[in-house]
Amino acid sequence: MKNTVAIFLLFTICVFNFAFTGCGVYSFSPKGTLDPDIKTVRVNLFENKAPYINAQLTPNLSERLRQKITRQTKLSQTNNDNANLDINGTITDYSVLTTGVSSANGQTQSSINRLTVTVHIVFNNTLKSDIKEADVSRSFDFPANQSLNQAEGQLLEEIVRNLSDDIFNRIFSDW
Repeated sequence: MKNTVAIFLLFTICVFNFAFTGCGVYSFSPKGTLDPDIKTVRVNLFENKAPYINAQLTPNLSERLRQKITRQTKLSQTNNDNANLDINGTITDYSVLTTGVSSANGQTQSSINRLTVTVHIVFNNTLKSDIKEADVSRSFDFPANQSLNQAEGQLLEEIVRNLSDDIFNRIFSDW
């Protein structure tokens, strides 16, 4: 009986020790922490250099990123040239490809189209003269029986939300 209690206690201690200390291999790093000296941010209006231009995308994406940064960080938004963090973006790809093909009555038809949007971002920590660049890309599917204009109307909010989240994560989490 004493051996059973001792084994149970040893097992319980081992489980708690492992659960609360982990295995030591994984740990959170300060990589995603924001430099405490950075107090202001400027998000410039993104440019659109894609072959096809959605006129609503650049202002909506720029504004959504500004709002996200203001809500989720302690940074103050500024339009001055002396911002501590200066963010620029360029939409470099906005293209549609057929991804799903179906066959009905011996005829091959497109069933799903995929809109791919790529944004090149440049973020400059002006306090340390540290410039970083990254590309963020997302794809959005829509039925082939819709035109691109119809799909854009339905997908714009999702495009803006997903890309702004990805850009934010790339800048502030260093993913």
